[in-house]
Amino acid sequence: MKSKDQKIFTVISHVAMILVTICAVLPFLLVFISSITEENTLVLNGYSFFPEKLSLYAYEYIIMNGDKIFRAYGITIFVTVVGTSVNVMMSSMLAYGLSLPKLPGRRFFSFYVVFTLLFNGGLVPTYLTYTSIFNVKNTIFALIIPTFLMHTMNVLLMKTYYSGNIPVELLEAAEIDGASQFKIYGNIILPLGKPIMVTMALFSGLSYWNDWTNGLYYLTGYEGEKLYSIQNFLNKVVTDIQYLNSSQVGANSDILAKLPTVSVRMAIAFVAMIPILILFPLLQKYFSKGISMGAVKG
Repeated sequence: MKSKDQKIFTVISHVAMILVTICAVLPFLLVFISSITEENTLVLNGYSFFPEKLSLYAYEYIIMNGDKIFRAYGITIFVTVVGTSVNVMMSSMLAYGLSLPKLPGRRFFSFYVVFTLLFNGGLVPTYLTYTSIFNVKNTIFALIIPTFLMHTMNVLLMKTYYSGNIPVELLEAAEIDGASQFKIYGNIILPLGKPIMVTMALFSGLSYWNDWTNGLYYLTGYEGEKLYSIQNFLNKVVTDIQYLNSSQVGANSDILAKLPTVSVRMAIAFVAMIPILILFPLLQKYFSKGISMGAVKG
């Protein structure tokens, strides 16, 4: 039987978690309700959880004029899948090497990894490197390569997980049996490291899915617009509307009538969130296990 203090603590904890959950869900709910609110109602009354009039015009607009939207959606999915896969594989292989106690130069490589977490070359040198040396400008690689193909924090969390949860004796036994490092990595590290790898994949996938800065920096002109992700497309819509609403151009109602309205922007944003909303609950058990073991044990 629980004591009185334990019962009170349980009730307070549940109330606190319910409030936190509500605060996390309400923004998504508001975006969805705004996307199905009639445009004039939305403009006159602002955002509301209980709009006076509903409309599906925003989603009809997406379906009727969906070429650019669906192309941006496809590019976002491609970049997220490819970037996340490469990110997790590179990070996990480096983390596995750093987790080995007998790795020659382990302290140097560990310092190098931590140093890159604290310091970087800055925006201008990074931009010049990617555009002048790697020539990623106005290519699909501009959305993949600059976005932390191997994030330092992922490496450190994976290293901690491997060191604390995979016995060194198991790896040594595999070496005695003649297994190479690649075989040990594929047959032992990958299966036992599934929780932390799924967790890192979720972190990386969210970064790629929500990224819009790479498109802003490296995609320009008509050729660049064809490679816009859904976040870049939404950002361009907002920028265009703000420009045409300015005093110099705002008087041209014909141009403004052709632009996506507030409800359409909310619909595009909600559609962009759907895959993440579906994926996260499926990976939640791996996420909780991986982040706790990767951060605590060591």
